[in-house]
Amino acid sequence: MELAWDPWDWQNYPITQQPEWHSRDELEAVRRELTLRAPLVYPREIDALKRGLARAAAGRAFVLQAGDCAESFHEHSAAAIRAKLRVILQMAVVLTYSSGVSVVKIGRIAGQYAKPRSADTELHQGVEIPVFRGHIVHGDDPTVEARRPDPQRMLTAYDYSRATVATVRALTEGGFSDLSRAHSWNQDFVASSPEGERYETIAAEIERALNFMGACGIDLSHEEVLHQVTLWTSHEALLLGYEAALTRLDPASHRYYDLSAHQVWIGDRTRDPKGAHIRFASGITNPVGVKVGPGMEVDDLLAVCGELDPDREPGRLVLVARMGHEAVRARLGDLVTAVRVAGHPAVWLCDPMHGNTFVSEAGYKTRDFEDIMDEISGFFEVHRRLGTWPGGIHIELTGQDVTECLGGGEGVLEEELSRAYDTICDPRLNARQSLDLAYRVAELLIH
Repeated sequence: MELAWDPWDWQNYPITQQPEWHSRDELEAVRRELTLRAPLVYPREIDALKRGLARAAAGRAFVLQAGDCAESFHEHSAAAIRAKLRVILQMAVVLTYSSGVSVVKIGRIAGQYAKPRSADTELHQGVEIPVFRGHIVHGDDPTVEARRPDPQRMLTAYDYSRATVATVRALTEGGFSDLSRAHSWNQDFVASSPEGERYETIAAEIERALNFMGACGIDLSHEEVLHQVTLWTSHEALLLGYEAALTRLDPASHRYYDLSAHQVWIGDRTRDPKGAHIRFASGITNPVGVKVGPGMEVDDLLAVCGELDPDREPGRLVLVARMGHEAVRARLGDLVTAVRVAGHPAVWLCDPMHGNTFVSEAGYKTRDFEDIMDEISGFFEVHRRLGTWPGGIHIELTGQDVTECLGGGEGVLEEELSRAYDTICDPRLNARQSLDLAYRVAELLIH
């Protein structure tokens, strides 16, 4: 008989990708402190996101999930958050204006501080050290001491996440996201590019349309959708002690919500149907994502779907395909078909980043823009062939002028990677590349 779920019973299940904490007493003290902290988000907000995802599941919306590979304690500033938000807003405008499809905007933000890794250690200058698992666990300096897991960092991650949520709310509700200000979202280093010039054309057309409606006597001042946007928060639910400590029973609905974010996802390395991560996610009311890699078999995927979405609830389940451009056309179709036949109204997203990573000759981990676009194209091709809806994209990007991914409209070359390679983990698209991607995805949406 299945036992009743509670936020901490995942501790009775097999678990992977966890740090080797050196003090159990300190860990438990931090967890107790987190249970006393205020929520970062609220149940009614989570329910609203679920309704948006239900529209995407029905083919009436497109999801743009985007943000840092791993948020950094070093780059926590209002300016960095504003730059990231600007890029996401630009991409959403391009997708909506060009395709006529509404966009659900979800940030990899305000909690994306932990990272799963393929190995426990790495070599640095001939010395074996623990691999970097995110700032919520330890520092990124390549020394044994810096890589020592520190539970106190979970409290720091909470503080930074709370500040980020407050900043995002201030920006999205305080006029920054007003559609009449679409011109101002074009950052200097983007505005001078071909992508930025195309965006300026769209911004000018939106401005003319708003002016025309105003001249016709239509009062737009009370149209909230023109003046505010909602950016939902999300991160990978990797450190289950952190997630459980911020999970609360809602007295109104008598349901549990993980109030660390509006949506969380389970990675391809932790999605064992009988493991701790799926067990934890099965009991929260939030929308839950699952990364679906090329090694995922149909039976495993259906088992995961059965654990997470037994009631076939629209907006509950988000399946994020991360196949790699060479595998997506061959592997994705059977999985999509099986989920549809099983009756799960899942939203399918394409993560074209993680399956297309390689190391350049100069030793930089990178991704090629054309590989990224080829995986997205393959994702659309599979869904078009099956008559299903390509529900969205899941992208790693930054608002900074980095050179971490090759290619794009202005073509970052391999010898240019060292100019501004700033990521603490995986390579991200810069703002120009992100805008270029949005235009090309919009073309896929309308064809």
